[in-house]
Amino acid sequence: MSRIGKQPIMIPEEVEVSLKDGLLNVVGSKGKLELKIVPKIEVEIREREMIISRLKEDKQTRANHGTLRQLIVNMIQGVKEGWTKTLEIQGTGFRAKMEGEKLILSLGFSHPVEVTLPEGIEVQLEKNLIKVLGIDKALVGREAAKIRAIKPPDAYKGKGIRYLGEKIKLKPGKAAKMGTAGGGG
Repeated sequence: MSRIGKQPIMIPEEVEVSLKDGLLNVVGSKGKLELKIVPKIEVEIREREMIISRLKEDKQTRANHGTLRQLIVNMIQGVKEGWTKTLEIQGTGFRAKMEGEKLILSLGFSHPVEVTLPEGIEVQLEKNLIKVLGIDKALVGREAAKIRAIKPPDAYKGKGIRYLGEKIKLKPGKAAKMGTAGGGG
């Protein structure tokens, strides 16, 4: 049995969970998410908890067991509290601003970069920080990764967009040549 998959999921009071025709709906104060339950896995909803069990013992079903449980836990936390990824912009003249639903990034390119945000994703800006917020953990992570990929941190100076707290190991620059002028010996 999967160590993670066999653990029951506690459902908070402010979250509604329903299962109909293999589709799990989770509704909370932040919004609504749904997930299609994979075949060969059974989800049982009791009063304020859920139990996930396998109907078969093949390799793929065992792999899906713990994954499905964690996806449901992430959905419950998302509709209750939401998910946040924070990015940090480092570099002279690098900045971000919002224009309507678009994020405009000035990152040293010849033109500003426009990022169109999908439905369900919100961005908050504070000085050199970009906070990506939403209820779907995978979507928040994907959008944060797309923004970071526009200008990842430089290996020599560390300039670019990085996750808050991310450590970048900087490479040494060119070393000055030792010896006399003219290359003699």
